[in-house]
Amino acid sequence: MQPIDHFDLRNFDLNLLIAFDAMMRERSVTRAAERLKIRQPAMSHNLSLLRTLFQDELFVRVGTAMQPTARAQALANPIAQALSAMQSIIHDTSEFDPARDQRIFRMGFSSEVELLLMPELASHLRQQAPGVRLHGRPVQQRDVYRMLDDRALDLAIGCFDSQAQRYRQQLLFEQSLSCVFHPDMMALGETVSLEEYLNLPHALVSLSESLHGCLESALDAVGGKLNVAATSSEFLGVLGMIANAPLIATLPTRMARRYGKAFGLRVAPLPMTLTVPDVSLVWTAQEDNHPASQWLRNEIADILGRM
Repeated sequence: MQPIDHFDLRNFDLNLLIAFDAMMRERSVTRAAERLKIRQPAMSHNLSLLRTLFQDELFVRVGTAMQPTARAQALANPIAQALSAMQSIIHDTSEFDPARDQRIFRMGFSSEVELLLMPELASHLRQQAPGVRLHGRPVQQRDVYRMLDDRALDLAIGCFDSQAQRYRQQLLFEQSLSCVFHPDMMALGETVSLEEYLNLPHALVSLSESLHGCLESALDAVGGKLNVAATSSEFLGVLGMIANAPLIATLPTRMARRYGKAFGLRVAPLPMTLTVPDVSLVWTAQEDNHPASQWLRNEIADILGRM
């Protein structure tokens, strides 16, 4: 494709091409003016400018009609194609058909939401969008916005919060925490006292050097410390530990309810108030009106909204 000389085009009134196309179709200055909803003198002026631009009469009167010259006939098809392409771009709806689409959605997760969302989302897409593929990966708060800007991610889900105008954000749900333990491993009732909670050995998720991991800031806010016996970088690792050892865990309530029964665990209210960030969906302003992105965001919000 020939490079576009933007400065050259800037000095040319592209509306003249519309006037030319109208003349080719109507072969009359009067009817071309009516087609463009302008006055006849204005159409005559456009024709004069076109003749100067192309150094050709373009249209000559033959009887009652204005017939195109050889130069006009050579220009007619390329100009019509260019105008048709412009019109298609202007009125493009770019509808997304999940049943026929073939693409990869790249999603970043900061919390347990991947384990909550991906099983049901994958199952749903196999039925509704068999050609669509999913690529989920863990991301940290410090990296997520750079990855969105670089198009390494289409969207991110988790404890993210940005006020920058180039991002869009949708609250998915407010998080709460619960105690989780195996009733055969721990001699606890339906509720856990504060003393038991602070003194019993804990298994926690940690992605850092801290034993208190994701709960560290929440515990610091209330001046609490837990008796941490083991940590894992994965929620499934923690679930596996408390299913097989006399340990108690503090997990997001949705996670605990979703997987606790499968591991034979009991879910109990937390005996103290710990505030943790809400879970949001984040994407760039460039993707805001993209039909495929809109469709995926709606699917995610619907799935998590039912949990």
